[in-house]
This record gives sequence, C-alpha cells and structure tokens, in this order.
Amino acid sequence: MSNGAPIRTGIIGFGLAGRVFHAPFLATNPAFTISAIATSSEERSAQAAAAHPGAQIMSTDALLALASAGDLDLVVLASPPHVHREQAITALEGGAAVVIDKPFVPSVADAEAIIAAAEAAQRPLTVFQNRRWDGDFLTVARLLERGALGTVHRFESTFERFGAPKRDQWQGQITPAQGGGILFDLGSHLVDQALTLFGPATLEVAELRAVREGLGSEDDAFLSLRHESGVRSHLTMSRVAAQSGPRFRVLGDESGYSVYGLDGQEPALKVGRWPGSDGYGETPAAQWGLLGVDNGEQPLVPVPTEAGGYPDFYAQVAASIRDGAPVPVDPRSALETVRIIEQSHAVNRG
Repeated sequence: MSNGAPIRTGIIGFGLAGRVFHAPFLATNPAFTISAIATSSEERSAQAAAAHPGAQIMSTDALLALASAGDLDLVVLASPPHVHREQAITALEGGAAVVIDKPFVPSVADAEAIIAAAEAAQRPLTVFQNRRWDGDFLTVARLLERGALGTVHRFESTFERFGAPKRDQWQGQITPAQGGGILFDLGSHLVDQALTLFGPATLEVAELRAVREGLGSEDDAFLSLRHESGVRSHLTMSRVAAQSGPRFRVLGDESGYSVYGLDGQEPALKVGRWPGSDGYGETPAAQWGLLGVDNGEQPLVPVPTEAGGYPDFYAQVAASIRDGAPVPVDPRSALETVRIIEQSHAVNRG
C-alpha cells in the first residue's frame, strides 16, 4: 500500500472491545478507514452501521475472505480469545496486518503459532495491551525513570470491580482453556504491566477462586510474581470486590507512591467522548496519586497524573504498517503474559 492511502481496516466483533476500545481510535485517526465490521448480532449490526456508515457490515467469514483477497490492510480481532488463533492466521496469510485484543490467546502454543504465521507472512502483528497507556501506569513509569522511589522492592496492582456475574456473556461462559476467567480478562493487563515495568518474572503464588456459582471460570484471583530485577509484584483482580484497594502501590527504599481509582479513558469512551474531546485522557487533581513516606514527618505530595494515551497505540500501528516501525506491543511480550496465566491455572488444577 502507498503511504498516503488509508489503511483499510476490518474489525471482527462489535461488543465492548470492538465498539468502545477499537473503533473510536480507528475512526478518529485519518491513517485508517473502517472498511468492514463483522458481527453476528442484529442489534450490534445496527449499532455498527449507525456509528460507522462507511463500513460494510458482514459475517466473520466474509470479512476474512476480504482479507484473503487482499482487500484489507489490517484486521482487528475483538472476538473471544479461543477463536483468535484461526482468525489471526487466516488474516496474516491473506497479507493483512493483525491487531489482537487481549487476552492474546488461551495458550502459549496458540501464541507461538500466530507469531510464526506473522513471521512467515512478514506482516505486523501486535496485541492490544491498551493499559500500558493508562495515565496512572504512565505516571508510575515516569516516577521509576526519575528514581523518585529509590530501589523498588514491591509493586502492588489491583483491578477490582463489583457487579452482576456475566453468565449471559461469553466471558462468563467459556472455560480457562478457552481464555475465560478474570485472570485472562483483567489479569492480562496486570501481568503485562508488571512485566513491562520490572522485567521477566517467575510465578510464586496463584490463588484462583469462583466466588459466584454458575460461571465457567474464576472471578477472583491473586498472583505473586518474583522478577529477576528483585521486585515482587502482588496482583489482585476481582469481579466480586465490594471495596477496592489502591490501583497501584509502589514501595521503594526511599519513598512510595499510591493511587486509587481507574484511568478515565474507558468510561469516557463508553459515553461517546472519543479522542479529541475536551479533557480526554486527563485526570482531575482530586484523583492524583500521592508520593512520599507515610510517617507523619512530612506531608505526602500529590503527583499530577500523566495524560492517558490510548490513541498512541493505533498511531504506532499505522507507523508499523506504513513505515516498518516497531509494533506498539511486541507479541512475544504478550506471549510471556499468557505463559504466566497458563502456569497459574496449571498450579490451581494441580
């Protein structure tokens, strides 16, 4: 494709991921044009047609046929994880670049197969680990870069929600072998963030539990990782947490940093505040995290939260397709996240 031509993009799946986490960034970035959207739901077909009138609404098979015919430059998989392997390999072999929503895939074997297909096709492959562009995560990364905490020894990351179980959605119906459960869902973010900040790690503890009945997988989990850098990561995720702990608590030998709440980009996108909207990605001062030592000798200092930057992911995707630049998330790093999650389930089965 020429560098000036829009990147013809197809999206498979128009649930929360496709509708909220992918389409808005593609629609607001002039490097892309949404050519096709695949969904089997009549309601979502209508939503897709209304929101993106220039896109053809079709079946998954039809969209993959377009890719195989060379009529798409990029295929975005916002589909359930157990179908990612087949869909990704088909798109790659057709000559399209591929973005796969997290969780990447349910197994290391699946990840390796897709990576091999991308290398054989010489097409860009990346995984949508969007929370590397959360404002609070970017703030932690900046504090570490500055050495503001001294030598970090513990990283605590909590992503907890409370609400009705997803029994009527695929997330609550599929098994861990298919990529189901809180660990593949929210845990994909937490493990990825820990590995990104502190490097390779081994699993020390995995506690997985199905609190609510009638689900195909766990809805509450805790992992402890030991990084080669010496840091220990404690990762907590839940859909049954009536009260939540800090989103991040990072402890060093000189200082600490803690912040509550979640990055505001997701709720903004859900109500139609797309990139470019006034205040998109900004965090109010009342929600900034605190830096310092909690010993009463000096006040803790609020730290301005970095602007959230989900649009940066697709800017880097465009550069990788047009210019051969590195993809925003190396799929081999996403493979390591899958490896830890796979090991966690194996430990609990044992």
